[in-house]
Parts: sequence; C-alpha cells; structure tokens
Amino acid sequence: MVFLTLSCWIRSRGPDRFWKVQELLKHARHFRGRRNRCYKLAVLAVRRAFVYSTKARKFKKRSMRTLWITRIAAATREHGMKYPALIHNLTKCSVQLNRRVMSDLAITEPRTFQSLAKLARARQQEGFRAALGDGTEPPGVLSRVMLQ
Repeated sequence: MVFLTLSCWIRSRGPDRFWKVQELLKHARHFRGRRNRCYKLAVLAVRRAFVYSTKARKFKKRSMRTLWITRIAAATREHGMKYPALIHNLTKCSVQLNRRVMSDLAITEPRTFQSLAKLARARQQEGFRAALGDGTEPPGVLSRVMLQ
C-alpha cells in the first residue's frame, strides 16, 4: 500500500476526539445545569463523581459488615450469648461461616442459627471444663483432638 501524499499518511485526530467527548458526556447526562452539556464543566463533575463512587464502594462494604454484626448480635442475645463469645467459640469449632451468611441464617433460618448458638455454647462450656481440669468432649462437638 503506497501513500502518495503526506496528509494521507498522518492520521486525523478529529473522530477520536469526538468519541472521547461523547463518552465523557454520557457519564454526565444526569447532572443539572451546564455540567451535562459543557465539556470543561463535565470533566470536573464526572471526575468528582467517580471519586465519590469509589469512596462509596468502600463505605458500603463497611456499613454492610456493621449491619451483619448488628443482626448477628441481636439473634445471639435471643439465645443468651454475646456476639464476641459466639464468634470466638465458632472459630474454635472450625465453623467457617462468614458474617453475611450467619446474618442470613439468623433472619431466614432461626433454627439453624439456634443450632450454631448451641454449638458455640457447648464449646464455651467445654473451655470452662478444660480450665477446671475436666477435658471430656461434649456430645456433637468436633475438635482437633478427636480428628487425630
């Protein structure tokens, strides 16, 4: 392929700039005033909006975790335990359920959550017995000692 003129060899930047502007204005369409029409104002507004959305994603994770912990704590108090004791004893029992799943269990399946609370309480009582010198395992509780 042979180019006879230099202008054909150099690429025109016109269409690329148009699509770049349209892509940015697409993100600014719902803004009020001139920020959804003027490119210079739209650049600032869209950049600021993206910063807010990034911060909001992190804050959403934090607030959801707080909500899950609140729900688990409320369900745990119904069964006569405290949240830190439940989490600690379930961890010692090698129950690998995260807080989101336990929150869903507390809401949708209260009997399953009750069995988790019983398991944690049994492990807590087992710890008290071990501290007193009696190392017998309660029924239904698995520990690493039993698995070996």
